[in-house]
Parts: sequence; C-alpha cells; structure tokens
Amino acid sequence: MKPVIGIAANEQTMIDTDSHWISYTPKNFVTGVQNAGGLPLLLPIGTIEDAKSYIQKIDKLLLAGGQDVSPESYGALPHQKLGATNHRRDLFEMALVKEAVKAGKPVIGVCRGMQLLNVAFGGTLLQDLSLAKEPLLKHVQVPTPFELPTHPVEINMNSRLAEFLPQNYQVNSFHHQVIDELAAEFVVTATAPDGVIEGIESVKSPVMGVQWHPELAYFTIEKERAFFEYFINKFA
Repeated sequence: MKPVIGIAANEQTMIDTDSHWISYTPKNFVTGVQNAGGLPLLLPIGTIEDAKSYIQKIDKLLLAGGQDVSPESYGALPHQKLGATNHRRDLFEMALVKEAVKAGKPVIGVCRGMQLLNVAFGGTLLQDLSLAKEPLLKHVQVPTPFELPTHPVEINMNSRLAEFLPQNYQVNSFHHQVIDELAAEFVVTATAPDGVIEGIESVKSPVMGVQWHPELAYFTIEKERAFFEYFINKFA
C-alpha cells in the first residue's frame, strides 16, 4: 500500500478580491511524491483542533514554503523588513507537527517549512538577512531561474542528508529569513559558506528540514529527485 503524504497547503486569493480564495501547494511537491511512490494529500489550513484528525489519516507530513513565519510565533515584534505572514497557518502547521511527533510520524520541512520546524520546537528566526552580524551571501537568487543552483552548502556527513547528498553540494536559494537560535531539539546538517543554516534534523524524532527548494529543481537535478525518494521510501 502506498504511503499517504500529507502536504500542508498554503492559501491565497484567486483574483483581486477577498471573496475567492484557493488552497494550494506547488505542483512539483505533488509530482515528486507521486513519482516516488506516495499518495499526496493536501491539508488545507484548519483549526488547531483539526490537526490530530489530519495526522491520523497520513503516514508522513511535508511542510512547504510560503510566507514569513510570524514573529509572534517566537515571541518577537515585527521588524520593518518582515514580509507577508499568516499566523493562522503558523499555528495550524505547528499543531500538525506536534501531533505528528506525538504519533511518531516523519516530518520534513522545505524553506519556510524548515524555519517553522525550528520555531515549533522553541527556536527563533532572523526576520531578514540584513539583520545578521556579518554580511551574507545572496539568498534570494531572483532573477536567476528557480531551478538553477546558486551557492554551495556543506553537508554534515553524519546526517540523514548525507545518505543521499555529497558533502559539497550546490543548491538554489529563495529566502530572506534565516534561523537565528537553533532549537535544542535539532542539530545542523547543512551550512552555507556564510554560516547560514541550510539543513537541520531532530536528535529525538524523525524530523528534518532543508532551506533550499528541491521541488523547484525536481526536473533538472537528479539529486533533488533523490530528496523525494528518500523521504517517501526511507525516512522513518
């Protein structure tokens, strides 16, 4: 039987009005899960009380990218350079994570998803790259095409990432927030040359995250397809 992969969905207005909204996830997450032998199931933003019921219906949980994580989620005030947020989404996804961990079900986060995991376990974020103590690399690679890698990361060879990625690896990059204080639950599994955390994994549970976007390079880089193969078939 194929594993059911719950993908936490985002939402936005379909047209320029508040009366027509859609729940969605990037298509390559769906394609990646399907091609790796999983059954993708989108989980629209709901109530905290819904989270347990959703988790009971899935085998693994995937947190996708999207808005900034609201600083309210980690006890901070909004900085001028904070982008769009959806605190309702934050609360729902953190509830999903809590229930998944409680049930012993694997969780993986991509970009915002990794940041959300860090916050869910008590960590914090820098609300913008410009707030770092030292100058950083360009982590928002626009206008470079999404599927092309733009900077290297070093993979911790004692990590889960090392099971399918080489120690020196090139990634794409689309984020202006970064992990500040790492939650005690996690260890760093990948790092950019400027010190930005690009991968994390739990020391207690099957929970991991990456800062780059495997789904955007899915059709151009074989190793990014390996990301989905690992998550669906080996991560436990």
